[in-house]
Amino acid sequence: MSPSPVPAVIREDRALLVRRANPPDAGLWGFPGGKIELGETVREAATRELLEETGVKAEAQDIITTLDILVRNPSGAMQQHFILIAVRCRWISGEPIAGDDALEAGWFAIAELAPDKIALSADVEAIARRAQALASDENAAI
Repeated sequence: MSPSPVPAVIREDRALLVRRANPPDAGLWGFPGGKIELGETVREAATRELLEETGVKAEAQDIITTLDILVRNPSGAMQQHFILIAVRCRWISGEPIAGDDALEAGWFAIAELAPDKIALSADVEAIARRAQALASDENAAI
């Protein structure tokens, strides 16, 4: 079982997504992310994975939510259990270029994220909207 930080990077009204190259979500669009290394904090892992997968530098901020992704084999037995930790990140610099295990990377308008328009990983739309709301609340308080 590997906790995997999932950086939810919001820039204006757009979310940074990658099209995954590897299972369990190969071919689907989702947030960049990967395994937490021994001794690494969730926030450190989120910013490192983001840079490795997209070339984008960001500052990790709040944990948005966690997700359990249960992968079963064809007979229904548990094969893998991924724990995804969605971390809101503030964009600092860089434009996305697919790297590491991403096939493509790019900015997507949050208002246009919908499973009937683009093949998305679990809860991407809801997490992007939550990250956008957090950013809006933060900006309103300033």
